[in-house]
Amino acid sequence: MHYRAYQLDPSTPVEGADFATLMRTKFRADESKLQAMLQQVTQAGQASGLHFDFAQITKMPNTLKAHQLIAIAPEEVKQQLVEVLFKSYFEDGKDIGHIDFLLEAASLHGMDLHQTRIQLAAKQGLEQVEDDIAFAVQAGVTGVPFFVINRKYALTGAQPAATFLQALEQISAEGTYEA
Repeated sequence: MHYRAYQLDPSTPVEGADFATLMRTKFRADESKLQAMLQQVTQAGQASGLHFDFAQITKMPNTLKAHQLIAIAPEEVKQQLVEVLFKSYFEDGKDIGHIDFLLEAASLHGMDLHQTRIQLAAKQGLEQVEDDIAFAVQAGVTGVPFFVINRKYALTGAQPAATFLQALEQISAEGTYEA
């Protein structure tokens, strides 16, 4: 699996923004409509085995540094790091845009704290993140999740397993699989 960076709202300030205010503004929703939307996401997540606890989320982080961290992470820890960032944000309400949190997560996954701090400050991995975001714009990505299979087929949104199976079977039948 190859992760690519994407920001739903790159205009989010570096220090983040108030989650509820930003969401109400973005979706032109009052509090009850916002809560209904978040409940719908929570239920869809539960149906897929994912847990969301939006009551814990107070801040919408700017995720650029988190994407940069994933870009510089050794291949053997990328998936674990992605998973801990998702869990930390969507279940625990952590500010995954804050440098101290990112450094702690990196350290817990075997990355050298001092070296990681230097790499992030030197903007290592940022070019890859920017390339990923440019790829997403070119591919017409407007939301997440977004899956590109075999560099040719795209699935957008939370799809049931049967949809992935059907896509993979079609690709297999066409004999166009690329590693």
